[in-house]
Amino acid sequence: MATSLKGKDIINTKDLSVEEINLILDTATRYEKIMDEGGRLMNMSGKVLCTFFYEASTRTRLSFETAMLRLGGQLVSVAAATTSSSAKKGETVFDTGKMVQAYSDVTVIRHPTVGSAQELADGSDVPVINGGDGAGQHPTQSLLDMYTIIKEKGKVEGLTVALAGDLKNGRTVHSLSQLLSRFGVKFYFVAPKALAMPEEITKELRAKGVEITETEDIMAAVPNCDVLYMTRIQAERFEDPAEYEKYRNAYVVTMETVKKAKKGMIIMHPLPRVNEIAVEVDNYEGAAYFRQAANGVPVRMALLALVCGQE
Repeated sequence: MATSLKGKDIINTKDLSVEEINLILDTATRYEKIMDEGGRLMNMSGKVLCTFFYEASTRTRLSFETAMLRLGGQLVSVAAATTSSSAKKGETVFDTGKMVQAYSDVTVIRHPTVGSAQELADGSDVPVINGGDGAGQHPTQSLLDMYTIIKEKGKVEGLTVALAGDLKNGRTVHSLSQLLSRFGVKFYFVAPKALAMPEEITKELRAKGVEITETEDIMAAVPNCDVLYMTRIQAERFEDPAEYEKYRNAYVVTMETVKKAKKGMIIMHPLPRVNEIAVEVDNYEGAAYFRQAANGVPVRMALLALVCGQE
């Protein structure tokens, strides 16, 4: 039976089979080729996307909305949903799901609370896509990250990937490590001890036989990795501003860093960057982070069309 994502919620990378992952990336590749050749897609004509963003977003929100428009669909959007929706009146995320199914064919949510995307999905009969739930998961980011690695390096199998920065609170690295672990990737987890990758993730990966090196020294990873994935220290996750200041410049990639890198290493970042990558590094041919951001459009086009059965 052919793989299908019709009607499926996209909440956690662990919920996706290898076949489903390949279907998403293959569909994104096909859509990107059509657009590059000047073609138009109308797969989502007559369909409506609703986006609920309870947290600030630039790339995720704009790329989902661009994706829907490029598929010929329409959208309704609630930005700053904490203050501009009925959440301000006390409406639960579950009840929002009950409501929004009457208005849209697919919904994207970003929310500061872990588990919020699942709560919306529990209340909704239309597919729900998790655009980031607090320090939990960001599955669509990890899919576009994998898509980027394949475009930049030609494959993911057998690569060594360093994830660096705030691994404790970084939902992007939580999703990405779990996604790439299925494809024979080796990892360096680079973080201060207080911001290390959560133990439940490292234990789960090691139980599956994934090779992981944990270190606080980024230069232990740079000469050995094919992909350096930087993340910012997330000020909004710290209750004490002094703690944030303590770690905010823990890792800064400069051209001196690049000079010591493995040949062909690419640098990625989910963005926004704060100080983690010096602007001078933008001229490095392996600086892939802005190309990475652009890849969000075809990947999210594929997701929207697939979960709506309009591929």
